[in-house]
This record gives sequence, structure tokens and C-alpha cells, in this order.
Amino acid sequence: MSAAESPRLPLPPFDPQTAAQKVRMAEDAWNTRDPVRVALAYTPDSAWRNRSKFLTGRESIQPPGRRPDHPGLSDLGL
Repeated sequence: MSAAESPRLPLPPFDPQTAAQKVRMAEDAWNTRDPVRVALAYTPDSAWRNRSKFLTGRESIQPPGRRPDHPGLSDLGL
């Protein structure tokens, strides 16, 4: 497991305080508007849906420069 794939604390099981901390960390990642950082907040096998588009895995949600066959997170509202 690489450093980019290592689990981020806090880990389950969550209590109310650690659950709120995990949610805040995800919100902070989205608020950066950095598609690479947002993608790292999800598991390597994440499944995403946006309207009629279905995306699977971190690689498929990378920005256009990384995946020319896909518009990236900008199409997901970032």
C-alpha cells in the first residue's frame, strides 16, 4: 500500500466525535476544489454516478489532463 492509499485516521468504528471529524476532512478536501485531492479522499474502487455517467475507481475521476477520455471532476460540480 502506497502512502497515497494508506488509511487516514480516524478509522471505523466511529463515535460521534470521530464521525464528525471524518466528515469535516471530506468536506475540507472537496472545498479545495483540487480534483486529485478529492479523488484521494475515496477508496481506489469507489463507484460514482453523475446523471448518466458511471465512474469506477480513483483513476476515472482524475482531471482531464490525467484522463483525456473523461471530463473529470469539473463535470461533477467542482
